[in-house]
Amino acid sequence: MSDKEQGASDDASSGTAAEEVPFFTRLVLAYVIFFKVLFDGVFAYRARGLRDGTLRLAPPPKTAAEMKDLASTKLERPSLPRQASEPPPARPPTDGALVLLSLLQREGRFIDFLQEDVSGFGDAEIGAAARVVHDGCKKALDEHVKLVAVRSEDEGATVTLDAGYDAAAITLAGNVGGKPPFKGTLKHKGWRAKSIELPKVAPTHDAHVLAPAEIEV
Repeated sequence: MSDKEQGASDDASSGTAAEEVPFFTRLVLAYVIFFKVLFDGVFAYRARGLRDGTLRLAPPPKTAAEMKDLASTKLERPSLPRQASEPPPARPPTDGALVLLSLLQREGRFIDFLQEDVSGFGDAEIGAAARVVHDGCKKALDEHVKLVAVRSEDEGATVTLDAGYDAAAITLAGNVGGKPPFKGTLKHKGWRAKSIELPKVAPTHDAHVLAPAEIEV
């Protein structure tokens, strides 16, 4: 069966007669549809379905009630596959430590101080340099790390450890034997990082560069 016969058969099955569209109207319609297909992807999708025969238009409404129902019907856009956005690559777990180390270097020249051979300096010279390092490193820690003591007692106080104490937070020294409870003297309060807020770095940032080389020109 030819396309023309098939179209006539479709019109006959729908109970409607094909109407001839005037040439001028077809010319204007072709002009409008050309740009509609060019700039409207959904319309182009439906137009391709009409061309391939995979999409059929409903027969025109016969009554005013059918026309009203057709006007109130919303066309649904075809569901297109959604491209899953790839999450940004996770930074290595060591980057946080490297960023903190770079902060200590930037604020207190921490790495410079440790890498310096101080065997040829006097105690007074080392003490003066240590003060500068101390002030800068303390500033970096105070800005980015919230520190709290593990034990609240004063150093030198007598403490008792019952069974079930946190062995990861408390170290026993001296003559250790038997089972808890243990009684001893607090030598150091210990430190715990309650929170840490490091500056965010760009994905392309190389955290292994702790301090860039400086060149004066």
